[in-house]
Amino acid sequence: MAATDSIHDTLNAVYLAESRRVLATLIRLLGDFDRAEEAMHDAFRAALEQWPRDGVPANPRAWLVSAGRFKAIDGMRRLRRFDSLDDEKSHADVAVLDTAAWADEESVEDDRLRLIFTCCHPALAPDAQVALTLREVCGLTTEEIARAFLTPAPTLAQRIVRAKGKIRDARIPYQVPTQAELPGRLDAVLRVIYLVFNEGYLASSGPLLTRHDVSAESIRLGRLLVDLLPEPEAIGLLALMLLTESRRAARTSASGELILLDDQDRSLWDRDQISEGMRLVERALSSRRFGPYTIQAAIAAVHAEARDASATDWNEIVGLYDVLARGDDSPVIELNRAVAVAMRDGPAAGLSIVDAILARGDLLDYRPAHAARAELCRRLGRTEDARASFERALALARQEPERRFLERRLAGLG
Repeated sequence: MAATDSIHDTLNAVYLAESRRVLATLIRLLGDFDRAEEAMHDAFRAALEQWPRDGVPANPRAWLVSAGRFKAIDGMRRLRRFDSLDDEKSHADVAVLDTAAWADEESVEDDRLRLIFTCCHPALAPDAQVALTLREVCGLTTEEIARAFLTPAPTLAQRIVRAKGKIRDARIPYQVPTQAELPGRLDAVLRVIYLVFNEGYLASSGPLLTRHDVSAESIRLGRLLVDLLPEPEAIGLLALMLLTESRRAARTSASGELILLDDQDRSLWDRDQISEGMRLVERALSSRRFGPYTIQAAIAAVHAEARDASATDWNEIVGLYDVLARGDDSPVIELNRAVAVAMRDGPAAGLSIVDAILARGDLLDYRPAHAARAELCRRLGRTEDARASFERALALARQEPERRFLERRLAGLG
């Protein structure tokens, strides 16, 4: 029984670490999202039956890919579509013995990048690109993606179904674009990788503040993209993710409670990630062809350079937000700038900007806007206004450590 439990634990760990890679490879091999997802689940069910009896294979990912592929072929045979495929071997034999033929390391490492470019094909609407990538590449649930986009889950699910149908009907190829095509496809891919990273760095819901596996995968994909296409904005995005990720260990207490940036123990920040991120920021800035990800990375670099919160150069940060806002009038950027203005010029200056954003009707359902307003009101001694904004932020929060943090702030108002 103990041995069986150990194998089940191993299988669970393999699922968490490898399921999205297995799925990406199966999509390459089978050419269909839904068929590949069904094949992946069939493979894990087979592993649940066979591994306790036969032991864990030396290469679990390759085993799962092979098992899934041949189970899918068997299914297609039953539908009398592919009667001649691989007649010389049964799926059971190949699934157990042929551990590398369908999952060589180089191909598997490229599969998720291929899948991202497929999901971000220009034939798909931008929202569909992001939703499909978060669902298929990163394994987020439809509900998690819907919360991240403030979209009803059924609407989001229909968007994903339509995107899959578009890929199938338009015969969108499962491949990395040619060198000539890459620049035109880059913006969507960068946007998707960054949104995936944000979901890992600050989970949209659940008991944990962060999902390290998701953000680590985003950084890995960012590195692959820079190797493939070392454009300044790809470099800037990788820098931004590294500099942001460097603070992970300081963002929560030992009990999992949220710690704000000003209160973090900066000795816990990852200096290796900071050093690499700073080098990448300088490289991207020196190109003179950078964009919003590089500017955001430069803002993160200012925080990383400060020995403590009081040493932060808020004037430089506000200036960088001014540059960022000239290229993107997003209300979220305006909100972030308002917080920086509050740190430089005082809470009243920041609050006037936040109130103007909310008065326009922007960000009314955006939790950070109400949390920021509550903090500024608290600092100004406007207790009832702070209470109302904290309560609104709490009503919008779906992430447990953030909920507990907001509840503590509310309780602290008396």
